[in-house]
Amino acid sequence: MAIEQFRIDDRLVHGQVVIGWGQPLGLTHLVIVDDAMVENAWEADLYRMATPPGMTLDVESVASFAAHPQPLDRHLGAGMVLTTNVDTMRRLVEAVPGIRTVTIGGLHHQPGRAPSLPYVFLSTEDIANLGALAASGVAVIAQDLPGSTPVPLGDLVAAGGV
Repeated sequence: MAIEQFRIDDRLVHGQVVIGWGQPLGLTHLVIVDDAMVENAWEADLYRMATPPGMTLDVESVASFAAHPQPLDRHLGAGMVLTTNVDTMRRLVEAVPGIRTVTIGGLHHQPGRAPSLPYVFLSTEDIANLGALAASGVAVIAQDLPGSTPVPLGDLVAAGGV
């Protein structure tokens, strides 16, 4: 499986992922990396039910994904790795060498987060973690759909009210 995108999106599996990105990239597989969800079969099954026919979904912990970053060689085609938050993605990038780009697809309003874009709200902790990713050589961008202009991290931080 070729991983086409490492994406932070607090909604995980939804229309923008499966249709907006899935069709143009030819995605056949999604991997949710979430330590808590690995222990919650009910939640994982809900996301599997939201995954359309022709696309499969696995749920991995950071450690299990890092143990074999192309964990699903049995899957042919393109894949996307999803995390719900910046901290999990930072830990994943630290554990898996070679991740070059991280895309923020949606981090929505929560207490302590300020808007940077209509679909990206960041806390000071998020900004610090994203800065650590960038300092390690990873390109961090926000992009909700493939046709949208990617917004680099510096522009996100400059636009934010944190």
